[in-house]
Amino acid sequence: MAAKLIIFAACVASALAQYPAPAYKPAYPAAAYPAPAYAAPAYSAPKAYAPEPAYAPAPYNFEYSVNDPSTYDVKSQSEYADGNGYVKGSYSLLEADGSTRVVEYTADDYNGFNAEVKKIDGGYKAPYSAPAPAYKAAPAYKPAYSAPAYKPAYPAPAYKPAPYKAY
Repeated sequence: MAAKLIIFAACVASALAQYPAPAYKPAYPAAAYPAPAYAAPAYSAPKAYAPEPAYAPAPYNFEYSVNDPSTYDVKSQSEYADGNGYVKGSYSLLEADGSTRVVEYTADDYNGFNAEVKKIDGGYKAPYSAPAPAYKAAPAYKPAYSAPAYKPAYPAPAYKPAPYKAY
């Protein structure tokens, strides 16, 4: 098998060696393309970025809450950070079903972001309930006459399948 492969490779090499590679000839002489009248722009090497300034740790603590009885928008959040990458906080909001969702979370450089979600079934009740309708429901529909029986105008066509031929 190896001998066949060597003979085949020799045949391909000898066939390719008979024809020289085509030489590129420009369609127009070089004098037809004069040199540009301006010099190429020179660019300086890119500047290295300045190092990011180091700031002193800035701890913070914030808190807010919303209680809007007209839109039933009830939510709150509080968060604390020590300035060295540790953050602890929680938020809560009133769900449409009346329950309250409470999320308590922590984040730091070692453990990443971790959250614990709790659902507290709530005492929220809808302030409005629809009254019973003041009208009586319509009676069930009964046609005034019976529908006529359908009788076709033409007899059904007789169907004869084509004979089956096995090939």
